[in-house]
Amino acid sequence: MRISAAYENEKENARGRRGENCGPQTHGERGCGGGAKPYGFYGWETADIRDERGLTPRDYYDLLSELWSADTCAPRMRSDWSPENKTLGQCSITAFLIQDLYGGKVYGVPLGDGNFHCFNVVGDCVFDLTSEQFGGVRLNYADCPEQLRETHFTKEEKRLRYEALKAALLARLRENGSA
Repeated sequence: MRISAAYENEKENARGRRGENCGPQTHGERGCGGGAKPYGFYGWETADIRDERGLTPRDYYDLLSELWSADTCAPRMRSDWSPENKTLGQCSITAFLIQDLYGGKVYGVPLGDGNFHCFNVVGDCVFDLTSEQFGGVRLNYADCPEQLRETHFTKEEKRLRYEALKAALLARLRENGSA
């Protein structure tokens, strides 16, 4: 996958630097304190918002980790999808599903191939549940354009993948007594 200059210096990203267009950033120095399990997705340290069920983005990451599959992966990336890289090709459908749960906006990091990598901004909370697909490469979340589901879901296959992931998540929530 060819990625252009869509990445920032790793040190700047680690400090939580954000651009004005993508909303403010409030990364603190909390780390893994308080017994919190460390996650690999961008913004996990401050993803403390809760939905009407009382769940945080970290909770949804755990649930979605069991649901992401080759079937929910973007077709152009399916041959590279694996359980070891389960977030590959899941960004837009995941970001719009998370938007359903928390509100906020979906933004997209421009990639060198003309596509966008989607992530969520809810108030001051910025997080990207599918950032791990890029390995150790740090995305530049500054000055990113807003992404609209109306545009993304003009692709029927993407809308169907989103609906399948949403149905699977709601079923899992019902199983867990959280629906």
